[in-house]
Amino acid sequence: MATTTTRPPRPEHDAGLLKAATRHSAARCAALALCSVAGAGASLFLPFAIGRALDAVLAGHAAGHVGADATRWILVCTALIAVSALLDACDGVLTGTTNARTTAWLRGRVGRHVLAVGPRATARFAPGDLVARLIDNAAHAGVAPATLAALLAALVAPVGAVVALALIDAWLAVVFIAGAPVLVLLLRWFVRVSSDCVARYQQVQGDIAGRLGEAIGGARTIAAAHTEDKEAGRVLDALPELSRQGHRMWTVQGRSQAQAVAVAPLLQLGVIAVAGHLVLQDRISVGELLAASRYAVLATGIGMLVGQLGALVRARAAARRLGEVLTEPETSYGNAELPPGYGELELRGVTVIRGERTVLDGVDLTVPPGGTLAVVGRSGAGKSLLASVAGRLADPDEGDVRLDGVPLRSLRREELRREIGYAFERPALLGTTLEDTIGFGAPRPAPPRIRDAARAAHADPFITRLPDGYATPCTEAPLSGGEAQRLGLARAFARGGRLLILDDAMSSLDTVTEHHIAEALLHHTPHRSRLIIAHRAATAARADTVAWLHDGRIRAVGTHAELWERAEYREVFGA
Repeated sequence: MATTTTRPPRPEHDAGLLKAATRHSAARCAALALCSVAGAGASLFLPFAIGRALDAVLAGHAAGHVGADATRWILVCTALIAVSALLDACDGVLTGTTNARTTAWLRGRVGRHVLAVGPRATARFAPGDLVARLIDNAAHAGVAPATLAALLAALVAPVGAVVALALIDAWLAVVFIAGAPVLVLLLRWFVRVSSDCVARYQQVQGDIAGRLGEAIGGARTIAAAHTEDKEAGRVLDALPELSRQGHRMWTVQGRSQAQAVAVAPLLQLGVIAVAGHLVLQDRISVGELLAASRYAVLATGIGMLVGQLGALVRARAAARRLGEVLTEPETSYGNAELPPGYGELELRGVTVIRGERTVLDGVDLTVPPGGTLAVVGRSGAGKSLLASVAGRLADPDEGDVRLDGVPLRSLRREELRREIGYAFERPALLGTTLEDTIGFGAPRPAPPRIRDAARAAHADPFITRLPDGYATPCTEAPLSGGEAQRLGLARAFARGGRLLILDDAMSSLDTVTEHHIAEALLHHTPHRSRLIIAHRAATAARADTVAWLHDGRIRAVGTHAELWERAEYREVFGA
């Protein structure tokens, strides 16, 4: 029986993630590399063909007619230009599709991992930051495979040009190679400096996205408090730093480009000067002089690698941020199944630590089979975290949680989610229609069960009053907070299972509706145990047993009537 909580972390650094992305697009990357190298080959052969054509034309002019040799080389030049244009078009299409496919793969991989980690993912990363990583960082990392293929071609052209210079005359290659180290040093400096500012830029960008997500989530509160300007200032407070890092990043790239452009003409002039001298000595022809000048331009193209290197630097920084998400271990599940039972829940020595604070400290608690246990306590006592641990939306750092004697950690995922249902204070209305949101889950309940659950949660009356009833799109349904909670309760009632956990799921209901739903809760789920996080005395009074949680510890357990005799307990409800 498996008892492990999480899979071991997979330290997937930036290079490893980019290698995996490249392997995923291996076929397209290979085609792109071949296309790019073929294009570079055509570019390398073109100066040679132009030189031979010029020599043939000059020879024909001296003889008084243009010979077949000149015509042949002119046709070769035309064909090379046409092939270069075709390969360039193919390169553009392959680059675009490879970038799109790789970005989609990265987003899918990280998105699935976030869902596999579960609620713990948002404890480490703000929702806005996660969205920024999935959208923006994945797009930057997704260009890496195509950029690597382009980089290969960008290296083939300069190296091939230097070889071509050596074939024309060794001194031409010597002149170029003597100045090439300057360009190499410029590229090394660019990579080293730009890596830092790109990483900082993406970090600040993620911070702004996180703040923006918080502001959008609290839009109503911000509007009611009339703090729009203050919140806008908080969200945009890091904008100057983002601007500074952005300017720094582009300044570094611009300076590298300028330095490369300043050095490149000097090398080209050196090569052309030596070639001119060689022409005067009749060691090379005029056509070879023209070819040498073109090869000098191609050879100094090594300075143009700044663009590709800049894209790779940004891709690696983005992949590092995606890798941080992937190192968060996924929740693992065992292979055990539950024996017959009625949902006895046991928490044994449960301790949960968040940061440096012990939120739950050695909690021992039992929900009897088919019984109802209410957990009460002041705000910050750890009630919602206890509800998360009880249904394994979170795992304890110490201790164990068992359902009908079986540790939750050892259960199959399907078994766990089938047997434990949840209703929350702010339920997410997932699904296209109201019927979809009530039946949301796998497997989907049958339509009669969905409507029966809606009636039990007193959601059926306001749903049937809508023009399209249960087929009303969620985005078009004018729901109050209490109506949204009733949909969440209906979703929980529609599921089967032996344990139902209500995390303050009736806080927005009026007293009469809460009374009816509480009665339905007992009669609609007679064979289920119920753990209720309660903030109202009336809710606690209906439970079989009440657990009084104080500062992460169980202070007392008893009936509501027994505990009500204690003044400190009454103070929990403001009485």
